[in-house]
Amino acid sequence: MRPAQEGPRLQPPLPGRRRRRRAPLPLALLLRRGHPPPPRPLLRRALLSPEKKPRPDHDGRTMELGGRAVPVDLVVEVLRRLGPRGVLDAAAVSRAWRDCADRVWRVAEELRLRPAAAGLLGALLPRCAALSRLVLHMESDVDATMLSCLAFSCPSLETLEITMADKAINNMTGEELSRLVSEKHSLSILKIGGCSNLGFLNLSSSSLNVLWLSDLCSLSESVISCPNMSELSLCFTQQSTECTDLVSLMDGLGRSCPNLRNLHISSIQLSNEAVSALEGANLRGLCMLSLILGSKMTDAAVASIVRSCASLALLDLSGSSISDSGVGMICKAFPHTLSRLLLALCPNITTCGIQAATAQLPLLQLMDCGMSLRSNLQNEKQGAYFGEINGRIRLCPKLPTLKKQPMRQKLIIKHDNLKKLSLWGCSAIDALYVKCPELIDLNLNTCTNLHPERLLLQCPNLKNVHAFGCQDMLIGAIKNQVLNEFAAAEPHLPCKRLADGSKRVQLSQFPQEQLPEDKIWIGFKRSECIVHLDS
Repeated sequence: MRPAQEGPRLQPPLPGRRRRRRAPLPLALLLRRGHPPPPRPLLRRALLSPEKKPRPDHDGRTMELGGRAVPVDLVVEVLRRLGPRGVLDAAAVSRAWRDCADRVWRVAEELRLRPAAAGLLGALLPRCAALSRLVLHMESDVDATMLSCLAFSCPSLETLEITMADKAINNMTGEELSRLVSEKHSLSILKIGGCSNLGFLNLSSSSLNVLWLSDLCSLSESVISCPNMSELSLCFTQQSTECTDLVSLMDGLGRSCPNLRNLHISSIQLSNEAVSALEGANLRGLCMLSLILGSKMTDAAVASIVRSCASLALLDLSGSSISDSGVGMICKAFPHTLSRLLLALCPNITTCGIQAATAQLPLLQLMDCGMSLRSNLQNEKQGAYFGEINGRIRLCPKLPTLKKQPMRQKLIIKHDNLKKLSLWGCSAIDALYVKCPELIDLNLNTCTNLHPERLLLQCPNLKNVHAFGCQDMLIGAIKNQVLNEFAAAEPHLPCKRLADGSKRVQLSQFPQEQLPEDKIWIGFKRSECIVHLDS
């Protein structure tokens, strides 16, 4: 029998002949055959220069999810799309999830929270080293603990916004606010609500650009030294005990904030003297000026504004006592710059002043006359009116006025660029004719005396009509005009019988322009319009 065949024997190489070396197998083939990958060469820390330190490599790290290995970078990218509450819940799952959540906090640049306690901010904000924008809607009270957490965290914070819930109280004092502003050297935008406990205002910052403070009350001192500030908004409470000296505040703005462009002050203490102090501040660069709820402001205040401001784009004097003469001064001073004019709650303004404003301001895009043309001041509900400041729609409370407007006023508005018109609560208007091809939003809420047959709307681009509190017949007339495709080509003038009752003729309540013969029977299709019947 033959012996068992042995494996191939290695023959010694012949003399004078070199043995060939096999090429190394690819890494993928080694892994497929079950061989471990070759070890990577280790970098010694002594060989590295101090400028080029090794960065942690997260691309190759994985974590197990449902029995599968998932890259950590993918998990972090998913967590970035969750809200803060979702990231906090994920961090409580395991150590791997907590590491992923920590990476999300480290690179977060914007954070919006509704904290119910200051402890949450104390545990979270120190992790957010790159945070630049923080928006807080506080459901708990604001105290010194939370302000200390904000002061010592987020070194790169640029924007801070704090709003208060209904039952939350802002206990921030003027000293704590001054310390917060002085310690945040990168802070450029600061908006805080519920500032009723400040007591005084003494701010000094070279980086602060925008400052909004609301619910202020009886400030004993008002000093704002911010040379680079461009926008300032101070809203005071409407309590009878409010006694802030606005004259000294206005007088100091010119020296401490010379680059101010947008100014908004809401206070019942606004008067002609305060506006005259603003004239002495020499703020010639103002573009937006809003002085509202100052019933003591008259046409003398308008004269001071005209002398102190060179080119206003927005002017809001809602709640003042200016008259049609003041409106005329505004039209003569800013015919080439003014695009938004808000004159709500001005009882001394009539339809003549409103028509003059729309006729002499060709760039006008927003006109607010809400509650200015009122026939009966008793038994009228208070509400919110349509207004705008800095590009945003805002709501403002109504104050009682003193003058009684005459009944059955006729209002005719023709404008080529007007986009938003508010006649909220103008119960003295009996007839309305609006011809504005660019008009988008029309507010007719609680126009209770507007006659359906004396309404004519020629606005082909109208998108929204607000008709809350109007009569049913008026609502039907509005829908018939804005929802009818052929409304632009059909006459809408009321008819009346002659004395003998033999024939109907049309009453020329408004000047009716003749259409070209080739367009009389052509329907002009308008865009979709929505009639809003809710408040």
